[in-house]
This record gives sequence, structure tokens and C-alpha cells, in this order.
Amino acid sequence: MADLGYASLFLSLLFALYAVGAAIYAARRNRADVYASARNAIYVVAALTTLAVAILEWALITHQFRFEYVARQTSRAQPLLYNVSALWGGQEGSLLFWAWILALFTAVVLVQNRRKNQELMPYVIAGLGTTLAFFLALMTIAANPEEVGSVIALPLTSTLAASLVGSPFRMLDFLPRDGNGLNPLLQNPGMFIHPVTQYLGYVGFTIPFAFAMAALFTRRLSDVWIRTTRRWTLVSWLFLSLGLVFGMQWAYMELGWGGYWGWDPVENASLMPWLTGTAFLHSVMIQEKRGMLKVWNLVLVMLTFILSLLGTFITRSGVIESVHAFGVSSLGPWFLVFLGVTLLSFLYLMFERMNDLKEENELDSLLSRESSFLLNNLILVGAAFATLWGTIFPMVSEAITQKKVTVGAPFFNQVNGPIFFALIVLIGICPLIGWRRATFENLVRNFLRPLIVAILATVVLVIVGVNNPISNLVFSVCAFVLATIALEFYRGLLARRRQYNENWVAAGVNLVSQNRRRYGGYIVHIGVILAVIGIAGSTFHQVETQANLKSGETLRIKNFTLQFDGLQIYPTENHQVIAAQLSVFENGARVGSLAPEKDFYPSPNPDMSQWTTEVAVRTTATEDLYVILAGFDDKAGTATLKVIVNPLIVWLWVGFAVLVGGTLIAVLPDPREERALARARTQEVLVQA
Repeated sequence: MADLGYASLFLSLLFALYAVGAAIYAARRNRADVYASARNAIYVVAALTTLAVAILEWALITHQFRFEYVARQTSRAQPLLYNVSALWGGQEGSLLFWAWILALFTAVVLVQNRRKNQELMPYVIAGLGTTLAFFLALMTIAANPEEVGSVIALPLTSTLAASLVGSPFRMLDFLPRDGNGLNPLLQNPGMFIHPVTQYLGYVGFTIPFAFAMAALFTRRLSDVWIRTTRRWTLVSWLFLSLGLVFGMQWAYMELGWGGYWGWDPVENASLMPWLTGTAFLHSVMIQEKRGMLKVWNLVLVMLTFILSLLGTFITRSGVIESVHAFGVSSLGPWFLVFLGVTLLSFLYLMFERMNDLKEENELDSLLSRESSFLLNNLILVGAAFATLWGTIFPMVSEAITQKKVTVGAPFFNQVNGPIFFALIVLIGICPLIGWRRATFENLVRNFLRPLIVAILATVVLVIVGVNNPISNLVFSVCAFVLATIALEFYRGLLARRRQYNENWVAAGVNLVSQNRRRYGGYIVHIGVILAVIGIAGSTFHQVETQANLKSGETLRIKNFTLQFDGLQIYPTENHQVIAAQLSVFENGARVGSLAPEKDFYPSPNPDMSQWTTEVAVRTTATEDLYVILAGFDDKAGTATLKVIVNPLIVWLWVGFAVLVGGTLIAVLPDPREERALARARTQEVLVQA
């Protein structure tokens, strides 16, 4: 079966390369039959990579330990859920997962465009096929030069097969009695879904980038390629957002330090494409509406694609130390070469086509929605580059000075804190400024009421005793932004009631459903502000304490009292649990119990045995009571507890849920967008003629 798996990947590589060559030939010679052949080759790649995934999943689930990957990522005692997720738990499996998703996405794109965008599609196939071939080559011919003296090897012998850096089908020359099992930190329900959503986001941005490259090749640089890929962009951004929130949830519950974001390199790698993707989603509106920022939009989609690849590179190369990086290999040079070639190809084409990228309009005024969107873009890209520099600086510094340095959370907080604050302010300002040019009267009329709300919010915060000036400023700005969005909804509702005589509910439903992009976007902004409230509350008002307790002793923090009732020790299927039993009292009344744990995962290799921390959390709308079992003495019956109260943190998760809801509304088919795309296509045909 391993040979069949490898053969399916190797054949996939050949078919992907054929699809690239055939698609370009078909475009140059206008050969519809060759184009059809290239398209069919992609379908074959999708089928073959699916077969490879099925074989590896079968091996993982049935404990085929002769597969080296299976022996490293599973064990007999490991629950089925984590045997399944082991597909993306290791380096080779995640490369296969990346290629499989891309092959499926490419097939879907071909089906969607079987009668549309025929001038672009051959080059779209070439772009997507090239990316597919890169990932397939990593698994089938990319070798470790230190072992065979070459970067490319066909595994005709077992030695050559063992030298492949990314093959999930390498075989051991012996049969282990058991496997090592997945890293215990990855044995968490959040980690089952976090990598999936993250990869769906990363891979999804390959689609708009391929269309952008196709538009450059064909000189069809109107907004057709943007409108065609709008839903792919939104869905990919949605998955990146889900990847972020599931990753934060995993860190909050599994790493046991009381926070959810530590500016770790892998966390940063997931944030950077989200930032540039967010900028792209906003800037495309200016090109659609005013014919401006054509070059900027191309650069943004290129950056998002490159940063998505960089995220995979950082996670899987091991080049940067991280608690989240689980792969160390010699993949780095391959990724760097592919990133370099992609970047140079894009820049060459863009500068070659610069005459076709002239702006159709100019900025009329600094006080306009266009300028506020542009400032929003610059802030988002600035945050992405500040994060990138802090992430790669240790690697750059080590290469130059041969000394290891670290860039910690204080750097990122000091640099990105003010940037993100400015971004929140802009979320409130942008909807209030009109297109082209805003008048002074317009600004006063639109800003007055939200400003009054912000001032009232500040007064209320002081009255209730919230005296941190920074958090008060953030909360007041959040109130300002929420007031601007509420005002936009209120005006839309009033207009519908006057025009159609609808009741409030019907007016609300019709308002959103008939302009899903605009109001879906407002709902996304509400989600962002709720998340900011959660971040500000848990950052500026967190309190913590720590104590060593005997059975019956208590610990106090804010209005909570925790009574230690003793240790409970018991085995599970694949690990040993040590739990501290706690009774929780709030203002003197018992409100429940908590049981933070230390779990021990034994391994056949004693060096790989590992302790993990399972925190216990009591969540309400106002705060989380977060308890960590920092240490224990089972003979003395004592436990060392670290207890943290995180105010408002639940609104971080609620905010992301609202963001997802708003994005789903914006993604739904919209007849207005379809009509706009049809008009753009007609206009492009007339220009080309």
C-alpha cells in the first residue's frame, strides 16, 4: 500500500506538470482540445491525491507501524479521533493535506468556470498546477543533500526512499510493536480542527493569486478577476479567521499560562496573511467603485499568498523555534526557492504590465472614504510587516552575528498596540465619510452622536470604578464604533420603512438580505469590536494569585474562594491523570467545582514521555475563573494552584462567532454582485475589442 501511495503522488506530480505545460500551450496556440486535456489532468490529480490521503488515513487508523509516519504520529492507545487528525499532525502528512486541498480546490474552480473566464483559465490552471507540483515534488523527489548529495532523488532503492524529505510513505526496515503517538499537546479537540481551518485559509488564497497572475498574463486587468474570486477570498479569509480563533482557544486551554496569544512565530505566521487579506478585502472595493489601486490590489493578494506559504514554511521547516512548530527538516531551501521564484515572476509581470494598470480616477480629497480605506490598508500592512520583522529577526540576526536572540511579546505589544488602536478608530470613521469628498457639515452630522456615546461611555466607566486610562480609552472607542454601526443600521431601517412601509423586523431582514456585502461587513465589524472588548478586558484587568494548599485549605481571589478538596489520580486509555478537586464559592455561596489536571503521557521511548497541563475554567459573561495545577505532591496530598481571573474574555470568542456570521452573510450569493460582475465582463470585452 505504501508503494501505491507513493505511486499515486508521483503520478500526480507528472499530471500536474503536464497540466501546466498543456494549459500554457493551449493558451498560446488557442487549442481548445489541449485545454480540455489540461483540465482533465487536474481532475486526475484530484483523484490520485485523494487516493493517497485515503491510503495514509487507512494506515493511521489501522496502526500500520511499518509506515515511518504512522509509527511517529500514532500509538495503539491513542484515541481514534487523534489517529485521524495525525494526517495533519506531522510534517509529511500536512504537506499531503496541503496538496490534497489545493487539488480539490483547483477541480472546483474548473467546474465553476467551465463556461466562464475562458481567457483566464489556462493561466489559472498553470498557476495552480505549478503550486501543486511544488508540494508534490516535496513528497516525491525532494531529497536531503546531506544523505545522497543531491536535492532530487527518485526512490528506486530503500536508501533513496529514506532520503526524501517530505514523503509520508517512507517505510521502516522493521516492524515496531507500538508507535510514539501524537505529541500530547496536539491531543486536544481544538487542535483537531485548528490546523484544518488554517490550511483551508492558506490554500484558499492560492485561488485569487492564480487569477491575479492570469490577469497579468492576459492583460485583462479590470476588476473582473477580483469580482470572480470575491467569494473565494471571503471564504479563505473566513477560514484564516477560524484558524486564528481555534488556535487561540487551543493555546488558552492547552498551554496553561492564562493567555491566548503569545506572539509566538507560528501564531504570527497565521496572523500576517490574515492582516494582508483583510487589507485586500477592503481595497478591492475602491477598484470596483473608482477604478483605483489596481497595482496595490495585485501586491496585496501576492503578499497574502506569499505569507500563507511562509506560514507553512515556518510551521514545518523548524527554522524558527516555537512551541507550535512540530516539524524540523531540510524543507527550508525548497520553500525559499519557490517563494523567491514566485515573487520575482510576479514582480516581472507587474512591471511589464504597468501601462495596463493605470488608475481610472484620482483621489479627490483626503476627507473621503477612499482615503480612509487607503489609510486602513497602510495600517494593516504596517502591522503585518512589523510582525514579520519581529518574527524573522532572530533568524536574520543569527545568520549575520552567529548569535541567537529572541523577540518577545513586549516588542510586538509596543509596536502593534498603537497600530491596532488606530485601526479600531478607522473602523468607526470609515462608514461615516462619504465617497469622493466629505463636507464639514456631513462630518458634524455623522460624528456628533457617536462622539456623544463615546463620552457617555467614558463617564460611566469612571463612575463604576474602571480607572485604567488605556482600557477606558479603548472601551470608549469601541462604544464610538458600535454607535456608528448602529447608526448605519438605523438609517437603513428608516429608509426601508418609509419607502416600503415595512415593520421593523421585515425591514431589518430585507435590509441585510438585499445588501449582504455591506451589512455582512458591518456585522463583521461588530464582531471585531466585541473581540477587542474581550482582549482589552483580559489584558488590562487580569488578576492572578498562586498558593500551595493542603486538603481543606482555601484560596481567595477577587470575589471567589477556592477550597482544595484533595487530589484524584486515575489512568485513562493512554495517559495518567492527576486532578486537584476544588469547590468554588462566589461571594460566600457555592457555585460549582473545578478540577485542573496534570496529565502524564508515557512512551516506549522514555525520552518522549511528556507531562501536559489541563486547565479548569469557569466562564461567565463578565469573567473567566482560570485555574492551573502548577504542581502537586501526592504523598503529602498538596497542590500548588495558580488562579487567574480574566475579565470579559468570553467576548473575544463571542466576537469571533459574530465575525463568522457576518462573513457568511457576505459570502451568500448576491444578485447585485452577479449583475455587477456581468457588467464588468461586458465592459472588459468592449475595452479588449
